[in-house]
Amino acid sequence: MPTRLPLILRRCHACASERFRANGKFRVNAHHKLIDAWLLALCTGCGDTTKLTVLERANVRSVPPGLLDRLHANDPVLAAELLQDPVLRRRNRIALDWDGAWRLGTGGTDFMDREVIEVSVRFAARIPVRPVRLIAEGCGLSRAEVGRLIEEGNLVSGVRLSARLTGDFTFTLKR
Repeated sequence: MPTRLPLILRRCHACASERFRANGKFRVNAHHKLIDAWLLALCTGCGDTTKLTVLERANVRSVPPGLLDRLHANDPVLAAELLQDPVLRRRNRIALDWDGAWRLGTGGTDFMDREVIEVSVRFAARIPVRPVRLIAEGCGLSRAEVGRLIEEGNLVSGVRLSARLTGDFTFTLKR
C-alpha cells in the first residue's frame, strides 16, 4: 500500500539535488479558450518549485469538468494517479523513487507456522517492487534466504520473482 507520493527524480536548476516532493498542489491557468495545468513539486534540497505539465494549451471544452474540478480542488488522489501515468512521466522527463513510499500489509503472521503456504499479493497502487523484497519482508526472511528458497524450488511462482512488478501475483512457499 502506498504511504505517500513517490519522490520525483529530476535535476534541480537551483541546487545539486535530484529529488522533488509532490504535495498534491496544482496550478491552472486559462487563456481565453485554452487551458494549462501543472502539478507542482518542491525540491528536497532548496525548496525551489518545479512544474510538471498536465495539460498544455488544451481547449477548455475538451477537458472533462470532473478533471477540472479535481485540479482546482488540489486533489491528492489525482496527483498520485497522474504521477503513475507513463505519458506524463515521459513528457516531463521524470522518473519516480518509491523508496519508503509504501508498506506491506500482511494481515497478521498466523500463516507462518504452516508447512506450505500459498499467498496472493494484491497491489493497492501500481508501485514497482521486486517480489523477492516483498516476500522477505512479509515472511520475516532475509533476501538471501528467499534467494536460496527459489534455487531449491521451495518458493515458486508464475512470475519472475527477481524482476520488478507492479501487478498482482501469487506464490507458494514450502518450508
